[in-house]
Amino acid sequence: MKRSRQSLMSGVLSLTGCVALSLSGCKVPEADAAESKSPPKKAPTANVVPVSATAPAEPVKARTPFAAAREAFERNSVNANPFADSNGSIPPSWQYSGPMFSLSHDYPQTPVAPPANPPWIAALRGQPISKANALAYVNALKAYIAPSMQTLLYNYPRWDAAKEGWYNEPWLASIRESIHGTYVGSEFPAATFAASGLKVDMTTYVLTYYDKVAASALGQVWGKTAMSPTLTNTSAQFPEGSIVIKVALTSALAKDWPVMQGASLWPVYVPPPNGPTGAKPVTMNASIMQFDIIVKDTKTAPKTGWVFSTLVYDMRVPGSPWDKMIPLGAMWGDDPNVNSTLNPGTPLQETVINPAAPAYSTATLGWGGRLSGPNDGAVVAPASFNGQIVPAVQASSCMSCHSVAEWPMKTFLLPTTTMPPTVVGDALVLEQPGSAAWMKWFQDNPGNVPLDPGTVPMDFDMVFAFKSLPAWQAATQGNSGMRAFEAVDLLRGTQPVNPRDLKYNGQ
Repeated sequence: MKRSRQSLMSGVLSLTGCVALSLSGCKVPEADAAESKSPPKKAPTANVVPVSATAPAEPVKARTPFAAAREAFERNSVNANPFADSNGSIPPSWQYSGPMFSLSHDYPQTPVAPPANPPWIAALRGQPISKANALAYVNALKAYIAPSMQTLLYNYPRWDAAKEGWYNEPWLASIRESIHGTYVGSEFPAATFAASGLKVDMTTYVLTYYDKVAASALGQVWGKTAMSPTLTNTSAQFPEGSIVIKVALTSALAKDWPVMQGASLWPVYVPPPNGPTGAKPVTMNASIMQFDIIVKDTKTAPKTGWVFSTLVYDMRVPGSPWDKMIPLGAMWGDDPNVNSTLNPGTPLQETVINPAAPAYSTATLGWGGRLSGPNDGAVVAPASFNGQIVPAVQASSCMSCHSVAEWPMKTFLLPTTTMPPTVVGDALVLEQPGSAAWMKWFQDNPGNVPLDPGTVPMDFDMVFAFKSLPAWQAATQGNSGMRAFEAVDLLRGTQPVNPRDLKYNGQ
């Protein structure tokens, strides 16, 4: 049951102001807002478990996708309660008085049957997935989850994740903000989307839900307490028909980025983007930009077992806000037989991109045009390989990033030459694009085969491998399991340029 502000505040603060999702009638700072003129009130923290330690010393601000996510972890130590809702920082009522995020974690402890005749498979009309029918597949998935997801996105006061049968991953309270439970995805310089008119650097915020079929895998790993995860070659394998979604918001509003004109807004309680390092959180609006849907479908994708799809906001499309979330594309494999560097004109056979997708959403496609959304950071800028620095390289895709889901992680999320990654100046050192070493990241292995021998396969779930398990290890053993990544900071004394580190993509 989602917690109301009344329960969080124990009746101390009154429920005044609007609860409309757009917050159009509230005094809410925008993404680049200055401090509010109203005097702040100290928010009680009843029913919210505080973080287990104080934040470390203020780090050096680096305007890179890596830095934003890194700072989110640095601000808080891992919460010792795996099922805490958020970081414990509650907005004052004069900023926000609506419902608050409540972690849905009563995972099914036994498998849950998927739909008998999945409509997304029916949309293929008995044919293999291809350019001709992939977007119909995505639209069928979108329609299937529409009733619950439209409530989540556009009618938050009525959202009850547990009742709707959607679940969250544990151990991430320390980085979750308290209104929607989002956490930092990435930070992008304005230049990334200059062609579509982005005027300011932007930060993205993400939120993931697993349906009840997928959540049984969470139950297999975490059990009832989440204190002693079961880590075997089969425990993290998702059942057929599992669906995982991710909402991605951007701090850029229409005045900052014209392509977000008319986008639905979510309030989030976060440190203001583009503000000073160490700034206190404020309630601000963020635009709903991207919505990912992945489904375990071994019939449609017999090689990998998964179909990844991405919806993006398109202001040109008529209709409801949900209608305006259109497919960017789908992928069910990484086209290991297509070397997009050596043969750049060769069509991909396992990715389909919607030709009608808005231009901003295709600016950050992955290697050779493989699927990657504007939140996903597949373009490394700058990059270094063979001793030369180049302005930008398409270096990833949805599935190549997720293929590294293993525990412990022995390979980095991007095709880097070393683990931990190496930087030269501000450039991330990569394998030669298209080389045999590079192609390690672009294979069609199933999710029960880890990228590296001797590791536990996580079935393409990067939350397990790169978020929840490191947080669990830090809380219970004092070792985050991320030492190799943390060591990169020592190379130059500042955070390296790295669009994937400590970032949750796709799921």
